[in-house]
Amino acid sequence: MTSPATFQPLPPANGVDLAIIGAGSAGFSAAITAAELGAKVALVGHGTIGGTCVNVGCVPSKTLIRAADALHQARHASRFAGISAEAVLSSWPDLVAQKDELVAEMRQAKYADLLPEYTNVSYVPGVARLVDGGVAVNGDTLQAPKIIVATGAAPALPAIPGIEQVPYLTSTTALDLDTLPKSLLVIGGGYIGVELAQMFARAGAAITIVCRSHLLPHGEPEISEALTGYFSDEGIRVVSGVSYRAIRQIDNGVAIDLNAAGAIETLEAEKVLIATGRQPNTADLDLEGVGVSLGDHGGIEVDDQMRTTRAGTYAAGDVTGRDQFVYMAAYGARIAAENALNGDSRSYDSSAMPAVVFTDPQIANVGLTEAEARAGGFDVKTSVLPLDAVSRALAARDTRGLIKLIADKATDRLLGGHILAPEGADSIQTMVMALKANLTVRELAETVFPYLTTVEGLKLAAQTFDKDVSKLSCCAG
Repeated sequence: MTSPATFQPLPPANGVDLAIIGAGSAGFSAAITAAELGAKVALVGHGTIGGTCVNVGCVPSKTLIRAADALHQARHASRFAGISAEAVLSSWPDLVAQKDELVAEMRQAKYADLLPEYTNVSYVPGVARLVDGGVAVNGDTLQAPKIIVATGAAPALPAIPGIEQVPYLTSTTALDLDTLPKSLLVIGGGYIGVELAQMFARAGAAITIVCRSHLLPHGEPEISEALTGYFSDEGIRVVSGVSYRAIRQIDNGVAIDLNAAGAIETLEAEKVLIATGRQPNTADLDLEGVGVSLGDHGGIEVDDQMRTTRAGTYAAGDVTGRDQFVYMAAYGARIAAENALNGDSRSYDSSAMPAVVFTDPQIANVGLTEAEARAGGFDVKTSVLPLDAVSRALAARDTRGLIKLIADKATDRLLGGHILAPEGADSIQTMVMALKANLTVRELAETVFPYLTTVEGLKLAAQTFDKDVSKLSCCAG
């Protein structure tokens, strides 16, 4: 197997139809789309090929999360009468090494090995910047009438005094630790923070999460409150509603001083993990010099056609600062490539974008939250179904969770769906299709669902708008 480090790039010609900066998921999506349209493409990559998702994001984190889940499930097997089980993490380094093997295999198969399959795509390693007429890379100018910037994002640092003098972890470096820390302070209650906090807790670390507001602040409050309780049940401490005074290194790790509930509190841990968001990678591109504007959050400003403020230049993926999910990066990049080559006919639409947080229970949502719907002027109605009303959860003897639906009272049309359930991630796509089809609450409630599935909870949640589902027999209604 050829390693990414020894991969031999195709020699680029002097000019191409499209130059793409960034060889991650968005860059590859754009390159493959353009190649299929018959364009001559230069894909400029810097660093490890494959970008965030396969190397330091989705793939490594989710494999470690699933490993920690295996520990948890074994330890809680006694919820079934007559079953007792035990699980121990015998070797953290072996688990990390197995994760690294999977990452290397997927990087090779899904990225490096794909390039020779597209003969009209040239791979150019190097740091690129935008110049008149194309892209400057390795001391030369690659002529290109159209350009797509897809350079991704990296972990961002919060404005905490002393943070740059502390040996902090990020979502990247935490996944490569060769020793499991005894205690870990997680700063940030977003999806990265809660996923990694629970994973490390189940692996055996003592975890404290600190955040300015509460867990998953942009989601539904019922889900945040429930997840906080489930974390507490697992021994994860959540300190919310804080402001940060200072952080410093101490003899046995790190200490952070907080303003919490009007009092100053100091927390200590062996390691600290910064999980307060991501910063778009724009520093080396010379965007200001060529007229590409940035938005309020530091991402490249784009319109619905993925066009930047510079004619002929497009951007897609995390570098735009919006919808930072790998599948949305790939989706946006396809639109950017098609528009760059075919006249800006396609528009980006995230109205039915699913999002998943891989905690346990999993969190999955699509569409509007209740707050967003009200802010949008809708006369809102909601239903909240506890998971103990879903037969699948009863059979699994795990009723942690809830399902919340948002609808327009005037039209009965569904506006959003939010699931907190151990198998919630695999149920959200049904709600995606319901929103895309503009289904009403009644239509969802009258749809036939298979019994003893988590997704049946969507039907029950729709029925909950008008009736007490606890008074229905199995599959009734």
